[in-house]
Amino acid sequence: MTTLKPLLARNRSWALMQRQCSPKYFEQTAQPQQPHSLWIGCSDSRVPAEVLTGSHPGELFVHRNIANMVVSDDDNLLSVLQYALEYLKISAIILCGHYGCGGVQAASALPDMPLAAQDNALSRRIGLLRQALSESLNPSPDPTQDESTRQDRLVEANVLTQFANLTATAPVQQRWAQGHTLNIFGCVYDLHSGHLKELVHQSTAEGAS
Repeated sequence: MTTLKPLLARNRSWALMQRQCSPKYFEQTAQPQQPHSLWIGCSDSRVPAEVLTGSHPGELFVHRNIANMVVSDDDNLLSVLQYALEYLKISAIILCGHYGCGGVQAASALPDMPLAAQDNALSRRIGLLRQALSESLNPSPDPTQDESTRQDRLVEANVLTQFANLTATAPVQQRWAQGHTLNIFGCVYDLHSGHLKELVHQSTAEGAS
C-alpha cells in the first residue's frame, strides 16, 4: 500500500491536469486506437517510449522486454507484431536499444555470473542474447578501447542483430510482399543526452540502409 498510494495520488493529479488542459482529453483517448508505429524496446525503467519521444496516448503501440530482443519462438512479441501489422495497420516499427543496457552487460559477463548455472527464464533469455552477440563479444582489436566504449558497441551490435531478426519475421515479410508501406528503424537511446540515434533503416524486403 505504501507504494501504491503515492502512485494513485499522482494518477489523480495527472488526470485532473489533463482535463484542465483539455476537457475532452479522455473522451478522445477512449476512442479506438490508431497508433502510427510499433515500438519494440527494452524494459529498462529509464527508457519509456512515450516519454522520450514526446508521444501522446494512442500514438505508439508498445512492446518491451529485456534487451529489446526479437526471438523467433517468442509468441508474446510475435502476437504483438502480428496485431500491429494486420489489425492496427501501423506503417512503422522502431526497434530501440539503449546504452547502459543491463541485459547486454549480463550477456557479456554471463560465464562469470551465478546466472550461468541456473535454469530459469532469465538465464535462458540472457543465454540467447549471448549467443546472438557471440561474434561481437570477441576481444576488441583496439587495445585502447575502454570497457564503457566496448559496452556501447555491444549495445549497437545488439540493435543490429535484433533488427535483422525482426525484418526476417513472417509478419514483416508478408506485409512487404503484399505491397504495404512499412518502414523499420533500428535506433539507440543515449541515457546521458536523452537523444535517439538511428543506426539502420529498411523499407522493403531487399535490404537495410
